[in-house]
Amino acid sequence: MRQLMDSGQRGTTLVELMIGLTILALLAAIGIPSMATWISGNKAVSAGEFYADGFAMARRQAVLHNAASRIVLTPNVNNGQMDWQVDVCFPAPGVPCNDTSGTWSTTSTPAPSDPEGVNGYKSVLRPADALPQSDMLVPKLEPEGTSAVYFTSLGWVDTGYADRLSRIRLDPAGPHASEIPPVAVAVSLSGLAIKCNPVLAAPDSRACPP
Repeated sequence: MRQLMDSGQRGTTLVELMIGLTILALLAAIGIPSMATWISGNKAVSAGEFYADGFAMARRQAVLHNAASRIVLTPNVNNGQMDWQVDVCFPAPGVPCNDTSGTWSTTSTPAPSDPEGVNGYKSVLRPADALPQSDMLVPKLEPEGTSAVYFTSLGWVDTGYADRLSRIRLDPAGPHASEIPPVAVAVSLSGLAIKCNPVLAAPDSRACPP
């Protein structure tokens, strides 16, 4: 009995396989660098969000508790980025809350004058371990030498603290410098965190406030 071959079951030839592999290699050569740039750009955006969240939390806690608050940035030893911690302080008669006066909350204990007592607000510490290494994204605190922002109970920046941080800038380094735009988070005197591009100038809406 003659066996009939189904022409639809023809196998892939070596030439067709090589053509397919060549096309895949070309797509990978084009797509992988673009994907890497996209991932790096997202990391830069995420870093900006990390610091913006910290500034927003500090302002929110001041208004929520009708108290003074502050955010303090400290170097992360693992990646060179900046951890942040948000504390609150409740002023007492004759004892204001600022950088030299008042008792602030810690991560383990509420501030002594917290009306909620032992159940009061405990400081929030956010490590920057998940952010890119500083050889990829370099943090810079501005003005140089500053590291904290103090807020009044209305959520405004306490301008009585002369060494206040006004902006953190994140500059891509190495091979990423030409691919990813720098990111900055500025804190306005009204206490709002503003994400911006520090290399752009007004009237561009993406520029940082003066």
